[in-house]
Amino acid sequence: MRKYILLLLIVAGNFVNAQSVNNYKAVVVPVKFDFLKSENAYRLNTLSKFNLKKAGFEAFYSNEQMPKEFVKRCDLLYVNVEKEGGFLVTKLFITLKDCEGKLIFQSETARSKEKDYETAYVECLNQAFESIYALHYSYAGSAKPLTVGTVVAEEDIPETIIKEEPVKNNVTAVVQEVANATDILYAQPIENGYQLVDASPKVVMKVIKTSSPSTYIASKGEVQGVLVSKNGAWYFEYYKDQKLISEKIAVKF
Repeated sequence: MRKYILLLLIVAGNFVNAQSVNNYKAVVVPVKFDFLKSENAYRLNTLSKFNLKKAGFEAFYSNEQMPKEFVKRCDLLYVNVEKEGGFLVTKLFITLKDCEGKLIFQSETARSKEKDYETAYVECLNQAFESIYALHYSYAGSAKPLTVGTVVAEEDIPETIIKEEPVKNNVTAVVQEVANATDILYAQPIENGYQLVDASPKVVMKVIKTSSPSTYIASKGEVQGVLVSKNGAWYFEYYKDQKLISEKIAVKF
């Protein structure tokens, strides 16, 4: 009897997740999956976008400019293809997560005994997408209701303030304080750290964990530095023209 109850709970849990995908407008596809070394390796990202659209979703690459109706990042799902370890067997599964990294749906784990990586990955991806097709996706409405609050006019938004402050060791740091609420970055988990995306969503920064939870190795485009927490705020610090730049960053982990 306990086995039947457990099975019922598992099926019910999958059903809830399957239904919830209908609350999201579109799916964001990364240009690179974590288990691969290069962008669109074996064309898996292209195939993922193709299969998502075939399954009824609107789909966009993470570096793609989206139409205005898709700019609210929490109306979107974020797809990932993940690899499981296996001896002489390739195993892949697909996840769909919300803007906060919460798992909304996970496919069945697909398996292939093909020795050629490209053949095995493509075969597994196609198998895994059978679970996505089975959802019979149809957009049903917003994932999260809008919060009723004060509407802020554009002219009321404070401009970016740039000022110089003295720093220890006789180094002058240029501190850039960003007060605009639209500049908030959202942390999405990646291997060994996070990628910080804006509301587009576009990847703005990537940060790698260190032994200290208040310090990350950070990169913003070609600029390398650190992301550090000070007095409850995050700062991206790097050197430019022999000056230490400390740029205040609004991050939601």
